[in-house]
Amino acid sequence: MRYFDLHCDTIYESLVKATDISNPDFHITPLKSQYLSPYIQCYAICVPEELRGKRATDMFKSAYNRLIEQCANHNIRVIKSYKDIIDITRSGGKGAIFTVENASVLAGDIENIELFKQYNVKFVTLTWNGRNELGDGAMVSHSNGITSFGIEVIKELEKNSITIDVSHASDRLFYDVVKNSKNPIAATHSNSRKITDVKRNLTDEQFKIIKSRNGIVGLNLHKYFLNNKPKTASSIDILKHAEHFLSLGGENTLAFGADFDGCELASDINGIDSMNNIYEMFLKHNYSEELLDKIFYKNALKFCENFDKY
Repeated sequence: MRYFDLHCDTIYESLVKATDISNPDFHITPLKSQYLSPYIQCYAICVPEELRGKRATDMFKSAYNRLIEQCANHNIRVIKSYKDIIDITRSGGKGAIFTVENASVLAGDIENIELFKQYNVKFVTLTWNGRNELGDGAMVSHSNGITSFGIEVIKELEKNSITIDVSHASDRLFYDVVKNSKNPIAATHSNSRKITDVKRNLTDEQFKIIKSRNGIVGLNLHKYFLNNKPKTASSIDILKHAEHFLSLGGENTLAFGADFDGCELASDINGIDSMNNIYEMFLKHNYSEELLDKIFYKNALKFCENFDKY
């Protein structure tokens, strides 16, 4: 089975816990993912809200060094370009894409985008749930949206073919991003707000905007985003979110960004080793293999053409 996942927090967990990514407590390990071929995983460095300035930038650098070390230890190729992804797709190997969750790592300095280029960052969320130098995240009351610095960052990110990720954005920040950007955008790990009414999920209008911009949306397996009653969340809820997004015309937009090692999973999901069961569940509900290949791999693959396009 081939699988492309747009978001996990495994490298962050490896860094803060000073342990190897083979730690069996993690949702993603080389052993648990061995049945996936090819397998491409986006590894995010999630910068905590309380870190600002140099401390945030230093954590970003440490996470990148940890990713390089861990990939070398486990025969995972660090992806620098779309060509790398094509090579992995053809060879059936494993690849890692470095991403940033919370652009506070810039420490308010536009020159630090050079670090994103140097470290081959491909997706960046402008905020986490709170407020930073770029704007307001999803949990900020009375959001002011984007800052002038945030607009400057958008322009530089797009100039360097780095995708803006609107997961964690407040509604106002989302529309400010749309207004001030030109390239396709992503919501790497966000579900449907119509199905589960939380601010971290996307409204129908937001999904349609991402779709109209040739963007990508990754299904999130966090139980609080899957079901309005999180204690009852199960893998069947993934199907409900997928079906709703598909009803909005999302056949070429929908992917996975499971949020492994950064979320509380539903009771019948263990981690990356559950993805085959989830695939089989979709098959039993009359999803074609062609459509599932798009959701589990091909849509994300095609989106990554943007890495070299702009």
